[in-house]
Order: sequence, then C-alpha cells, then structure tokens
Amino acid sequence: MKPVDFDHTVPETLDAAIGALEAGGEVRLLGGGQSLGPMLNLRLARPARLVDVGGLDDLRSATATDEHVEIGAGVTHADIEDGAVPDPIPGMLPYVASGIAYRAVRNRGTLGGSLCHADPAADWISVMTALDARVVTAASDGGREIDMFTFMPGAYRTALAPGELVRAVRVPRFSEGAVWGYHKTCRKVGEFAIAIGVFVADPAKAYCRVVFGAAAGAPLVSPTLASLIAETGQVPDLAAIERGLDTLDPTLSEVKARQLAVALRRAVAGAIE
Repeated sequence: MKPVDFDHTVPETLDAAIGALEAGGEVRLLGGGQSLGPMLNLRLARPARLVDVGGLDDLRSATATDEHVEIGAGVTHADIEDGAVPDPIPGMLPYVASGIAYRAVRNRGTLGGSLCHADPAADWISVMTALDARVVTAASDGGREIDMFTFMPGAYRTALAPGELVRAVRVPRFSEGAVWGYHKTCRKVGEFAIAIGVFVADPAKAYCRVVFGAAAGAPLVSPTLASLIAETGQVPDLAAIERGLDTLDPTLSEVKARQLAVALRRAVAGAIE
C-alpha cells in the first residue's frame, strides 16, 4: 500500500515548525521517518500534512553542563552510537543505541522520534526513565519540561499538547562510579523487544532505579526492587523479581512476568558482576 495524499511542509526554523503544527487539521511531524513511514504506507496514519523537521539544526545539537546533558530530539541513534554526543553515564547510551534495529535504521531514526512514537518495546523510553531524564518541549508559549513518568501515559500515547513538539531530552549527569545494566530479549537481532530490563545505580548520588520495559504500556518502575538491590548489593533471584512485578502489574501473564524478570536479572548481573 501507499500513503493517502498529504501536503509536505519543510519549515526552515523551529518557530515555523511550531506555527505549522498550530495551523490546524490533521498534522504529523516527520523526523527520521523510521516509524511514521511504515505507518503511512499501511495507512495506519492518514495526516493531511507532514511537517518535516529532520533538517532543523535546532534539533540536531547536543550540549553538556556539569549537571546534565541535553540531546536534541533530532539526534540520530547512530550519532549516539558513534559517540558524537556527550554521554551522561559512562558507556550506556552508545551501548543501547548500538542495539537498536539495524544500522540503516539507526542512521535515520531519532531520539525524539522514538520517544514520541511511544512504543512500549522501544529502547529509549525505558532507558530515559531509568536515567530520570526530562523531555524539553517547544511551543508558542515557550514550552516546558516533562518528566518521563508523565511523558508516556500509555502505549503509543504521550503527554504532548496540540502544537507542542519535543525539542530535546535532558539527562542528568552521573558520576564515574555509576553502574548500569541493560538487557533486552528479542526473537531475532533487530526486532523490537519482548522484554527489557534496565538497572542504574550511582552510590555518589544515592541513586538506584529498576525499570521494566516492553510491558503492556509505559515502563514499570520498581522502587522496592531498587531498594533491595541497593541494600544487599546482590542480584535478586527470579522469584523476588516476579513478586515485585506482581505488585506493579498483577495482570501480567506468567510467561510475560518470567520474561521481564529474566531480562531484569541479567541487567542487574551485568552491572554488579
């Protein structure tokens, strides 16, 4: 199949892009097109107009301060994989980026596009939740910051308002002593994940977070398991992880709970051991 007819707008500035979004009608932003392109071809998305922001320099930059790293929404997975942007936690972002789909996809797909698509099985949704990142938006009123707990209320849904777009992702800096683990289970290399486990700990900041991804909706965050790992310094057994999962989402099937538990256990083991 091919897309329905649509107008293609290529704004030259971020303000022009916001204006095009606010013009009304069924409008979709186009960044790398790695998610939207197939949806258009399958006619799952039928916008009257595409606003192409892939060439905006305002969305392609990355800056760093002593407190955080701000990565533009238009930065590609390949940019992150290749170390073209500062890494707020040693080695984590390039590692995650290198496992996203295939290099051809990573060359075009963007950080902001992945977050806005809000697929529960996508990598960056879970990782940015584990890193306590904040989404920085742009709008005619100046924009705002949205924490990751609020940004994705459910599968394929975001907290973005009409006329609002993601400008960047702000990730706190972690110390050199921070440890992390990331594991995803896929049927084959390049596919979306069946289960994701993310673990981040930074003793210098008294920070520890456990995240399960590729669940039914938004990532599942377990303060209970994080506290257990921080207190014991050990990898929890599968039974303990599954008990923690049951308190987060008792509707998970036994198979899904085991998949998520195994992914998380491997992530923690990779960080600790």
